[in-house]
Amino acid sequence: MSEWPLDQYDTNGFAVIEDFFTEEETNELRESGLELCKNAPENHRQTFSTKDAASHLKDDYFLSSANKIHYFYEDGALDGDGNLLVDKRVAINKIGHALHVLHSTFKKYTFDERVKNVAKKLGFKKPSIPQSMFIYKNPKIGGEVKPHQDATFLHTVPISITGFWIPTEDATLENGCLWFIKGSHKHGLDRRVVRNTNPNSNELLVFDNPPPKYSQDLFTPTPVKKGSLVIIHGLVVHQSESNRSNKSRLAYTFHVMETENVKYSPDNWLQLPEGEDFPKLF
Repeated sequence: MSEWPLDQYDTNGFAVIEDFFTEEETNELRESGLELCKNAPENHRQTFSTKDAASHLKDDYFLSSANKIHYFYEDGALDGDGNLLVDKRVAINKIGHALHVLHSTFKKYTFDERVKNVAKKLGFKKPSIPQSMFIYKNPKIGGEVKPHQDATFLHTVPISITGFWIPTEDATLENGCLWFIKGSHKHGLDRRVVRNTNPNSNELLVFDNPPPKYSQDLFTPTPVKKGSLVIIHGLVVHQSESNRSNKSRLAYTFHVMETENVKYSPDNWLQLPEGEDFPKLF
């Protein structure tokens, strides 16, 4: 595993550690994601798209996934009745949000000592892990991810959310690598998604502000090799483009947050049932 300078993360809002996991370990993560995809249930199919980021949040299937493994399909993979328009192997957008709790392989690597060491270097004292996802970004159909900040969706006071993103295949310009606005984590939070308290609305979640406009000239592409770790500050603005190549871009990602003198916002979309807690990293 290569070293990474702390000032790179502090300056840019993200950092890349190459060779974080070995090729064998990375392949195990990849195969676990592919195996999950093969076993997708037939009884509930919901799309996931950031083109209209609030539309998919009307469904309780999404809101109830904090302690479950739920499947979300690509926009355009299903017809109006939920029938597949493409092969199931390339139809799924992501699976989440409790892989780190309920799946042995993802749990093993999420709580790996190398992950704990990075969290300690970042200054975490009592971190927990609220969510995890396996993201498929399948060839030809893999959807774009609009510019966003992770703290928009996972808010704490003060801000502490940090993404750990691990490509299990090379992430390239062609298949939809991440793009960042360097230093944007220093400019505060642009907006939040919160649970809707309006009883007369069918929207379960709403944005508290309109979408900000970011100039595409500000974004820097960040291709990375499989097995790397990309650390993502909760306030850094990032995106990824559609995958129109013939190669998939499979990745495993999870978020770490501080719990010492930090409050997890009660109006976040992701909430565990009463009496349950997010697992502690160490």
